[in-house]
Amino acid sequence: MAEPWRDRARRAVEWNWRLRAAGDPRPHYVICGRDALAYYVARAILESELPVGGARVTVVVPERYPRNAADVAALRGVRVVRSDRLDVATFETAGLAGATGLALLHQDDVGNLHAALCAQAVDQRVRQVLRMFNGTLADGVRKLLKAPVEVLSDAEMAAPAFVAAALGEVDPSSFQHRDKTLRVARRADVRPQDVVCALAHVSEEQGVELLPAEQAGADLVLAEATGQPPGTEVAARRLVRARRRRRPVAVLMRAVRGFATRKIGVAVMLVLAVIAVLGALISRAEGVSPAEALYLTLVTTLSGADPDTGKPPDAQIMQVVLNLAGLALIPLITAVVVDGIVNARLALHTGRQQPARAGHVVVIGLGNVGTRVMARLREYDVEVVAIDKDPEPRGGALARQLEVPLIVGDAALPETLISASVADCQALVVASTDDVANLEAALTARDLRDDLRVVLRLLDGDFAARVEETLALGVSRSVSYLAAPAFIGALTERAVITTIPVDRHALPVAEVPVAAGSELDGRPLSSVSRDGQVRLIARTPAGGGRTIWWKDLDPRQVIFAGDRLTVVARRRGLDWLTGQCAPPAPVSRPADSVHGGVHSPAAAAPVVPGQVGAGVDTTHPVHPAGDLPSTTNGGLPDEPEVARRHDGTGEVN
Repeated sequence: MAEPWRDRARRAVEWNWRLRAAGDPRPHYVICGRDALAYYVARAILESELPVGGARVTVVVPERYPRNAADVAALRGVRVVRSDRLDVATFETAGLAGATGLALLHQDDVGNLHAALCAQAVDQRVRQVLRMFNGTLADGVRKLLKAPVEVLSDAEMAAPAFVAAALGEVDPSSFQHRDKTLRVARRADVRPQDVVCALAHVSEEQGVELLPAEQAGADLVLAEATGQPPGTEVAARRLVRARRRRRPVAVLMRAVRGFATRKIGVAVMLVLAVIAVLGALISRAEGVSPAEALYLTLVTTLSGADPDTGKPPDAQIMQVVLNLAGLALIPLITAVVVDGIVNARLALHTGRQQPARAGHVVVIGLGNVGTRVMARLREYDVEVVAIDKDPEPRGGALARQLEVPLIVGDAALPETLISASVADCQALVVASTDDVANLEAALTARDLRDDLRVVLRLLDGDFAARVEETLALGVSRSVSYLAAPAFIGALTERAVITTIPVDRHALPVAEVPVAAGSELDGRPLSSVSRDGQVRLIARTPAGGGRTIWWKDLDPRQVIFAGDRLTVVARRRGLDWLTGQCAPPAPVSRPADSVHGGVHSPAAAAPVVPGQVGAGVDTTHPVHPAGDLPSTTNGGLPDEPEVARRHDGTGEVN
C-alpha cells in the first residue's frame, strides 16, 4: 500500500523543508537514469523554486551514454557521476549519505531493486522513488525496504493518454480523493452541478489553453463522477465494441492460399491439368458425352481400369497415363492435407492467419506501454489486435489471458498490417521504443489507409515535432513527460494524487499542507487560485476536519496553519504554491552565508512577509500576489513550445 496522503503531507513539512546540519544547506537529490524521464525529473528539480537557493542534483549515468538518449548530463548545475553499476561505492561517490531523495529510473525492475538495497546500506533515511513495471514486485519492494519508498510505473500512468488519443476521447478513467470520485470529461457530457473546475479550452486558432480564466467556455472539465461508473458510461455510449465482419469469399480465399505450400500447389495443379486433358481426349476418341467422359476419367484415375487389349493403341496409352496420374494424385492429396494442417497450426500460433475485423484497435509493441494500453482498451471492451517482433514479448502472457490475438512479425511490412486488418481498424497505436520502426509502421499504415488515426510514440523530441508538423502522421505522446510530475512529487514528497493528461500536457492534482508562518497562513482562499497555473478545488481544515469541496468554498475564508489545499495545477504553478505554503526560511548569519563555496541567497536578504514567499527564488523580481513570472514565449518550461526545442529530451511531450 502507498503511504497515506496525510502522512506524506506531514513528512513534507518535517523532512523536505529542514536544513542539513552541516555542509550545503540546499536539499540534495540523486537521480539514476539515462532516458527522458530522468531528464525531465532532473530539470524540474533544478528549475523548482521550492528551496531557498535551489537544490543540488547529482545524476548517475552509465559510462557509455546512448546516442539517442536525453542528455541529462548537459543540464546546467548538475553533477554527473558515470558508473555502469549502481552499488554502494557508486552511491558513496554520488554523496547519497544525507541526501534528501534518490530516484532510480532505469527500465530494469530487478536492477532498480538491487540498487535500492545498496542505497539502503548507505543511508536508511533517504527517501527512494523506484520506477517499476511489475506490480507484484513493486508491492514486495514496499515491504522489503526499510527506507521510505515510493514505487511508480510510468507506463501505467501514461497509458490512459494513449488510450484517449486512440479512441478520440478524453481519458475515461477516474480517481478518488477523500470522499469524492472525480473524472475528466467534456463539459457537454456532465451536468453543470457536477463540474469541479475547467481544465482546458481547445481551439484551432490558439491551441490548448490550460486552466483558463473563463471557466464557462472551457471544453474540458474536471467533474464529479456520479451515477454509472465513468468507464462503463463511456464504453456504452461512445466506444463501439469491435465486431468481426463476416466476409465468406475473402476468408475462403485466404484459407485456400494458406492451406498448403506453393510447390505442393503447383504439383497438384499440373496433375489435375493432365487428367483434364486426357479426359477430354477420351471423350472425343470414344464418342461419349461429357458426363460419361468425366465418369470414365475419374474411375480410371482413382481406381484404375481393367486392361483391354482390344482397344486402339492411342486409347491404351491414355489409359496408362491416367493410371500414372492417379498414382501421383493420391499422395499429393495426402501431402496437401498434412501440410495444410501443420501450416494452419503454425499460422494460428504466430498470429499470421486472422479473421477479418473492423472497428478494433491495433497496438504495435507489447512492451511496458503497449501492454498497459492493451489492458486498458480491453477494460473498455474494445477489441485489440497486437503486433510484436518477439514471439514472447513482455505482454504476451497477458495478451493470451485477455484473448488478444498476437501477430508475430515486422509491423513495417504491409502483409503484417494487412493480417491485422489495419485498413478497417479505428486506430493504430505504435508504442515500441524504436523510433525508426515506429515511423516505418506509421507510414506503411497510412499507405494502406489515408485517414487512419495513428498514435505515435517517438523518443527524440525534435524528430517527433517535425514528424507531427510536417508529415501529419497523427498525434504523439511522451510516456516520460506524462509520468514526470508524479515522480517529481514522490521525490520531493509532495502529495501528488494523480496526473491528468490533457493533449500533450500533464496537470498534477496535489494536496499541499500549509505550514505555520508561511505566506498563505492567515490569507484568504482567493490568494490560492491563479488563472492558467493553479485552481483550488478543496480544502481540508487543520485537525482532520471534514473536507470542504469546491461547491462550499468561500474565497473570503481565511487559511490557517495545518490546512491542506487540494489543487489542480501546472508544474510551475505547483512549485509556486508549495513555496507559498512552506515555513519561512531562517535568516542566516553573514558568517554562514557561504557553505563550501556555494553562496546562499537566503543570507543575502531577509525574507519580507507579504513580498517574497518562502522558497521563492529571490534572484527573480518580486511580482504582485496575482502574477507569476512568465517566459518570453508566453508559456512556462513545461510548455510544449519549450520542451520541444533542440534540448536533447529523450521523448516528445
